[in-house]
Amino acid sequence: MNINEEQLNQLLGKFVGDLGATIHSGSVVIGAELGLYKAMAAAGEPVSSEQLAAKTDTNERYVREWLNAQAASGYVEYDADSGKYYLTDEQAFVLTDENSAAYLPGAFI
Repeated sequence: MNINEEQLNQLLGKFVGDLGATIHSGSVVIGAELGLYKAMAAAGEPVSSEQLAAKTDTNERYVREWLNAQAASGYVEYDADSGKYYLTDEQAFVLTDENSAAYLPGAFI
């Protein structure tokens, strides 16, 4: 077998990207269906998991775990100094505006 290392790395990179998209798709649906993204955007300032759970009438522990996963994937931002989470304008645009051609949750729902 004659393995081309560059082609192998390209294939592995594609696979890892596809796997990440598959894993995160469920969390995007959860954020859209529970109104988590919209509540974050409507807050107009960074929110804690407690604040977001209260705004959406959801369980704080699950919201905290969801927020941490979203921050790790780059779908939301985390401010370590305050311990709060927020959406950039770009994140809010693609995660909350259902009329936008760039509305990402629509691809999963």
